[in-house]
Amino acid sequence: MPTSPTRTREGWLYLAVVIDLFARRVVGWATADRLHRDLALAALRKALTMRCPAAGLIHHSDRGSQYCSIDYQAELRKHGILISMSGKGNCYDNAMVETFFKTLKSELVWRTIFYTRQEADQAIGRYIDRFYNPVRRHSALELTSPAKFEKTVAE
Repeated sequence: MPTSPTRTREGWLYLAVVIDLFARRVVGWATADRLHRDLALAALRKALTMRCPAAGLIHHSDRGSQYCSIDYQAELRKHGILISMSGKGNCYDNAMVETFFKTLKSELVWRTIFYTRQEADQAIGRYIDRFYNPVRRHSALELTSPAKFEKTVAE
């Protein structure tokens, strides 16, 4: 669960995401004006609220300080989630999440001038909740969206 910055005329806006790797669905996300543990915790808590995962789920992240924080690790353990972290210096370990950020940037961020952080936050939310999860097709998902893929698998 890495983070990605977006430039606005007010300054940087940071985005943290939690992605379900099975369906490539963004299940939790949050934005803030600073990169800190509360941002990562907000995205994680949103994912936990939305998905209510069973104990034994594996959570993988890079070794960013926000994911190594005592509070973040405690939240994972409280929910019976197994902790997995990238090896030191392994830039390929979070490739799927980095691919999401590249897609977000090429399809939204690099095409838009954001005047305020709130404007960027709203646009990112619309992109994730109204386009990426329900509509955007993925070659790895038989050219279906994450939401449709999950629905098909559940049937």
